[in-house]
Amino acid sequence: MSGSELATEVREILDTDSETFAARVEAEIEELKRELHEGTFDNAQGVVGFEYEFYAVDDSGALARVPRRLLEYVGFEKELGLHNAEMSTSPQPLSGYGLRAQEAEVQARLSATQDVATTEGLRLVSDGIWTQPPVGETAGSYLADSIEEGGIRLATNMSDAVRYHAMANTEFSADMALDAPGVELDAQTVMPESLITSIQPHYQVPQASELHSYFRYALRIAGPLLALGVNSPFFPPDLYTDEPARVIEESPDSGRIHVFESVLNPDNDPKVRFPRDFDTIEEAVDRVAADTTVVPELQSEGGRFDDRFAHYRHKHGSYWRWVRPVIEGSSRTSANARIEFRPIASQPTVRDSIAFLAAFAGLMESLRRLEHPVYDQSWETARENFYAAADDGLDADMEWVTADGEVTTNTETLYAELFEFARSGLERSGVSPEEANRYLRPLRERVDRGVTPASWKRTRVHERFDAGEPFTEALWGMQAEYLDEQEGTLIEGTFTEWLSQ
Repeated sequence: MSGSELATEVREILDTDSETFAARVEAEIEELKRELHEGTFDNAQGVVGFEYEFYAVDDSGALARVPRRLLEYVGFEKELGLHNAEMSTSPQPLSGYGLRAQEAEVQARLSATQDVATTEGLRLVSDGIWTQPPVGETAGSYLADSIEEGGIRLATNMSDAVRYHAMANTEFSADMALDAPGVELDAQTVMPESLITSIQPHYQVPQASELHSYFRYALRIAGPLLALGVNSPFFPPDLYTDEPARVIEESPDSGRIHVFESVLNPDNDPKVRFPRDFDTIEEAVDRVAADTTVVPELQSEGGRFDDRFAHYRHKHGSYWRWVRPVIEGSSRTSANARIEFRPIASQPTVRDSIAFLAAFAGLMESLRRLEHPVYDQSWETARENFYAAADDGLDADMEWVTADGEVTTNTETLYAELFEFARSGLERSGVSPEEANRYLRPLRERVDRGVTPASWKRTRVHERFDAGEPFTEALWGMQAEYLDEQEGTLIEGTFTEWLSQ
């Protein structure tokens, strides 16, 4: 799509009558609630799915733009930046067969993609944040570069996703600035969000009317799971305003939390945040409907079942919560209510990534069924756990409620119980004890060794910097080590194999 064509489409969206859009949302949510009441979105059992984001690098390890034809050929989806690629798996029942199918699908598609990408001098990287910009560019210029086409601002290195470009041409754009500890960048578009990549486990609940109780448990485990998966402690070096020594010592383990919450949060209406509990699925629908619409757009009716709720779904697309409820389905038989778990950065390997899917799904199965008392942990405590984990990973001070109802801050006790309940949920869903242990082992070993991908990165940058390397070289040297380790372990290995080198 040419710049002028893209600008024309952006302009058409910006001309949408917001009152007409809002009226259609109101009409749709009443019908959606009727379908929920009739059980249309119920499932026979728990179902899992997965989204997996990557960025591309060239042979030197520098960020690289991915040809669109390459993404189409290998069945990946375009993401925000031209360097991004995203994979979504086919939903599967939560069972031994279902989890194996999830893992095998990711491995098969990623392996095929790497083979094709190699012929282009590229490779996809599974990581939480990129640090080395394209050759001959700075991260600041790459992220902030934009043009004006007929009065419409277009980010130069963004995919042709019209809605994202439209956001840069609304009042929302005034707050589109990256603001993280020691980092500042005013890009005037959402492009800084393309610094980060994530995995998103999905869990479809059996009964939509019970979504609220699963969701409450999901919020209570968000901090502990985030602490295990932190993988974005450093930004590209040219973005820093702080002294290197301070950056190395004090940068948060999950910088991606700060990216999302600064770039996509208007000062007076934060949209990216730790969400509140809700008491009914109808309340969840109402919250999405009441959320500020960044770019209203009138929707055309297509062939999907949930096109009957197309304007509601459009609103949901900018309902950016770290854990969020989803109600949709391309057909009546596939209609579902699910939880998207969004805080976890992309992990060093496929097995590590699938470990989070297994742990999350296992916990969703067991915690509610066994009425675990962490259900009654205050929302405020769950939120404090989440942001402590984002800053300090496994070193965070987190509070947990044990199965006996005792409050503890002991990390070993917390994770021993977390893994036990995850294992129990998996086994009850038909996963063999051997398979359940295999899925959870990569995460157990992180706790046993006290190491996360973020701490691994920090240690290596620290060692290089203390040995006299300039900060930029120390940071990119660590990144080169990360790529070298991942090359031999991405498809079938685990992160803890890196620790035995």
